[in-house]
Amino acid sequence: MDPIQAIVLAIVQGLSEFLPISSSGHLILIPHFFGWQDQGMAFDVALHVGTLVAVVAYFRRPLTAMTLAWFTSLKHREATPDSRLAWCVILGTIPVGVVGLAFGGAIEEHLRNPLFVAGTLTFFGILMWLADKLGRQSLDEYSVGWRQAVIIGCAQALALMPGTSRSGITITAGLGLGLTRSAAARFSFLLAVPGIAMAGAYELLKLLSADEAVDWQMMSLGLVVSAITGYACIHVLLKVIEKIGLLPFTLYRIFIAAIIVLHFG
Repeated sequence: MDPIQAIVLAIVQGLSEFLPISSSGHLILIPHFFGWQDQGMAFDVALHVGTLVAVVAYFRRPLTAMTLAWFTSLKHREATPDSRLAWCVILGTIPVGVVGLAFGGAIEEHLRNPLFVAGTLTFFGILMWLADKLGRQSLDEYSVGWRQAVIIGCAQALALMPGTSRSGITITAGLGLGLTRSAAARFSFLLAVPGIAMAGAYELLKLLSADEAVDWQMMSLGLVVSAITGYACIHVLLKVIEKIGLLPFTLYRIFIAAIIVLHFG
């Protein structure tokens, strides 16, 4: 892998992990379009770590408050808005962990093809637009209870299918449950911390059991670029999502799906 390929893939990961357009789908498609070799598991791990660094750095203050409140709730059995939010993030992470362990290998083996990605990009893009158009959009992320957390968590498990988009499907579920756009996005990003950490750990376990050569220089480059890009992406999206809505992302997903069908169909 050369530095240009590493930088392009890292930028794509940093943007598409947090924009509702599917990071896994784009990372499958980019090598196809440019005729590049598959980047391999080691590089995927580095990109996941980079986006994890981005979301932890951006939400460092609320994450610190949530963590301290969670430990306090264990000790004193007293609930606060931050501790309830922390418990909901934990609860919402369980479905993707269970589904990933049970079906992750089969999903990666059978569903990583461009035409499947085109279908999920289109279907879940339209679903996202409908949730944005029809949702009440009156609640903040602190209004999420255990039932809503489970529903959003189950939606996140669907993102194991390439082309679905983890942020897209969790924002869709949040909107469907009455959250505002920015609240749905913030809860999605908080949910990304354990979600991306588990995905990275899963890839790391596969890497340790494989005989794959590791290019530490390119991995470091990819990690840094994906972290910077991801941080900037979170900042911009939270600033503009209430103004622009989700229709532009739906139209982009349909446009990419059409290109895929024309190219690979």
